[in-house]
Amino acid sequence: MAALCIGIGNDYRHDDGVGLYVARLLREQNLPDTVVIEHGGDGISLLELIAGADADAVILIDAISSGAAPGTLVQFAAHEHPLPARCFAHSSHAVGVAEAVELARVLGNLPRCCLVYGIEGACFVAGVGLTPVVEQAARDLAAAIEQKRRNPQPHAAF
Repeated sequence: MAALCIGIGNDYRHDDGVGLYVARLLREQNLPDTVVIEHGGDGISLLELIAGADADAVILIDAISSGAAPGTLVQFAAHEHPLPARCFAHSSHAVGVAEAVELARVLGNLPRCCLVYGIEGACFVAGVGLTPVVEQAARDLAAAIEQKRRNPQPHAAF
């Protein structure tokens, strides 16, 4: 099954860059049937990527701010349920990840499988580098995605 992995974020807002970091880790792995893209988070261009994806699965990775402990990983099956917009409220874009996914749903452009992984950030102010707990969560997520892409289970979502 072909997959498009999109790491979302901003390298200049500390933990907001976690999706980009995961994308870079995944790109180094040369995963089979997987295209990895880094994306700045603009919802309209994200919608275009999702709608134009020539893949069975789209996997989005972004920082979230839900009030959970920093480094907490949350998985959303966006092809089954709407995303909780409150988790993605730190976006600096007028149309963010949650809105882009919901627009894709309304327009009938969501792929059969659309998974969104959110990593709870600790620091979103200007500056570079991930906080240690968020960096470790990113490494763990990249390893889990790599494992699933290299050893797919029959009838698995991706």
